Amino acid sequence: MEELLNSLITPEVQMAISSVVVVIGIFYLISIIWVVRDSYLRGANPVIWGIVSLVPFMGAFFYAMMRPPMLLSDKDEQNLDFALKQRQLMNYGECGKCGYPVEREYLMCPRCSTQLKNECARCGHALNPEWQVCPFCCTPVS
Repeated sequence: MEELLNSLITPEVQMAISSVVVVIGIFYLISIIWVVRDSYLRGANPVIWGIVSLVPFMGAFFYAMMRPPMLLSDKDEQNLDFALKQRQLMNYGECGKCGYPVEREYLMCPRCSTQLKNECARCGHALNPEWQVCPFCCTPVS
């Protein structure tokens, strides 16, 4: 039996097995490094996920399933984009009569001709109906 085993496990087969073991070990180390680095970039605790990733290959798989969905840099960019869109939408409103979208500076609704704001007699800027004085030229509103 031992002779049969020795005849099957030649030096070439031993070299191939050793190579496969080395490649698997390299992939294991790379998976641990990837988990720690990716968890840091996503704002998760890299120490805890590093410990979880020590479970060979299942730890990295578990991390891939449970990791936060976005990188911190992507999340910051998304928040900035959302704030910019909110700020842009603040320049718009809607007509109280027909609901048509109107810009903040419109005096009349372009669809139904409802007067939305008053116009300053002196400088011509749009004024909100509740204002008592024009904030642009300090003229009292009549």
